Amino acid sequence: MKSQFGICRVSIAPIRAEASDRSEIYTQLLFGDAFEIIESTEKWMLIRTLYDTYEGWIDPKQATYLSAEEFKKWTEHQWVIGLDRLPKAIKSNGESIYLVPGCTLPNFQNNQFDFGGETYQFEGQAILPEPGKFAAELEKASLFYLNSPYLWGGRTPWGIDCSGLTQLVYKHFGIKILRDAAQQATQGETVDFLTSAKPGDLAFFDNEEGRIIHVGILLSQDRIIHASGRVKIDPIDHQGIYSEELGKHSHRLRIIKRFV
Repeated sequence: MKSQFGICRVSIAPIRAEASDRSEIYTQLLFGDAFEIIESTEKWMLIRTLYDTYEGWIDPKQATYLSAEEFKKWTEHQWVIGLDRLPKAIKSNGESIYLVPGCTLPNFQNNQFDFGGETYQFEGQAILPEPGKFAAELEKASLFYLNSPYLWGGRTPWGIDCSGLTQLVYKHFGIKILRDAAQQATQGETVDFLTSAKPGDLAFFDNEEGRIIHVGILLSQDRIIHASGRVKIDPIDHQGIYSEELGKHSHRLRIIKRFV
């Protein structure tokens, strides 16, 4: 019987809504992301991510199976790539793979990690996330993604969406939140007023039907960093985000949540 668990072996792998290359990309797996296998076919694999329980279809050629022992190690070792633009891993056969911030490095020590029978030498910044650094380093981590282009389902500096940004910045500090804005809005503690907000709180925005459609990270009570067209900083007030480019409010404030 094949393993019930797998791990992403490429820098970025799309998770799709259906088992088709033409299907919508829900989100992305990053190198080192582990998952539970729900269903397998010859060309596709239905998975549930272990980090945020997101479900979708991936190409199995972009992943490898994890043994029960390797899966246990994965859950115990949560080193990740820090704020590094060009981190690289080198396989034992000399092949290189360029990675992205937020990738998990399984069984990492002495600049090496391994899984699936392959050992990698890591060249880059690896960190063991610390929630205690959140207040002091939140703005630095957020600004790392400044001007990254918007990409639906994206989770990298080369393309990211609003909830991908919040999830990855929080992951940098070992704070696990769900994937989509509407899911993230169900977590944390409610902050009653914008004047009570602290840097790092998440602000959520809704549409005319009252559905949460956007999220951003408060840098202060009047500044927010968010992904809309690109990752940018805009003013915010009790009505919502004010777009200086458009000369009007672009997103309507619904709720503020605190996670730290």
